[in-house]
Amino acid sequence: MQRSRCKWAGTDLLYIKYHDNEWGIPLHDDRKLFELLILEGMQAGLSWITILKKRKNYQKAFNCFDYNKIAKYDSGKISELLLNKGIIRNKLKIEAAVQNARAFLSVQKEFGSFDTYIWRFIDGKPIKNAWKTHEEIPSKTDESIDMSIDLKKRGFKFTGPTTCYAFMQAAGMVNDHVVDCFRYHEI
Repeated sequence: MQRSRCKWAGTDLLYIKYHDNEWGIPLHDDRKLFELLILEGMQAGLSWITILKKRKNYQKAFNCFDYNKIAKYDSGKISELLLNKGIIRNKLKIEAAVQNARAFLSVQKEFGSFDTYIWRFIDGKPIKNAWKTHEEIPSKTDESIDMSIDLKKRGFKFTGPTTCYAFMQAAGMVNDHVVDCFRYHEI
């Protein structure tokens, strides 16, 4: 029996697996939240499937998204990453990942965890939308704008309102599965 899914999942098996097993599930693990934040920033100007196909390469190149290690990357490590054909070799995005690791550590120190900090933008509880079509889903919201402003104030890069909303969707802060998607009621 064919399951009804969000239109964006398409027919690519990697996309389907991501849609079915990750996207929109509330996430509270700081390392996984950091990974999503970095990958969403890497996506800027690209398609998500491009990033998904390179995800394992990113995990390897960026020490499994260990923000403690990434915060210590120097110009030599950045130069090494710029030669890595398995990732998007954009200097600004790579430098942003390092800066974001440092900002991430500052947020953890202030709030106890990034999870505590980031979920406060929606009062700690996922927003459950009820979109009938993919076209109804916004690219940003008031919450993602507020998150973007605050992240940038704290030194984060590549965290505009649209990137923040994509992060919120991926991290399950909002349930943006369309109502006829089988995952909508499961999450």
